[in-house]
Amino acid sequence: MKATPLAIPDVFLIEPQVFGDNRGFFFESFNHAKFEQAIGRQVKFVQDNHSKSAKGVLRGLHYQDPQPQGKLVRVTQGEVFDVAVDIRQDSPTFGKCVGELLSAVNKKQLWIPEGLAHGFLVLSDTAEFLYKTTDYYAPEFDHCIRWDDPTLAIEWPLNETPKLSSKDQQGLLFSEMFNR
Repeated sequence: MKATPLAIPDVFLIEPQVFGDNRGFFFESFNHAKFEQAIGRQVKFVQDNHSKSAKGVLRGLHYQDPQPQGKLVRVTQGEVFDVAVDIRQDSPTFGKCVGELLSAVNKKQLWIPEGLAHGFLVLSDTAEFLYKTTDYYAPEFDHCIRWDDPTLAIEWPLNETPKLSSKDQQGLLFSEMFNR
């Protein structure tokens, strides 16, 4: 497993070692000991989630407060543009974003620690998205930042207006949520 730190501290792009030939492939998608060694901290996952979305669906930018969730995310079918936003107010990268292409082909994963907002845009006809979380989903603590927030200025690879859930359509501006 290769873990590459990204521009936000504690966020890592995880690349598994893939063994493939004309029959197909094999890779270890998760190994607890190797994962903790790669990111330099202990992590306890308590929930696995699986979603399927159509092309142009944008989910996010979601976070929980209190009861934040760390997430290890990956795509098992299709391709997404995945985004993490640092909302830790004491962080030197507060308000910064990172984005990565995750796909069933590249098998890359993104580790998004507690204290970050997360979202993704589906680029393929459909995408199946799996993620492990470090705390349970708590709808009463769920919050959403607008996907098109001008302060964050995320460069989503869009050709048209994304398809949003009613919850995501009601996302708030970053400046409304975080006054620094």
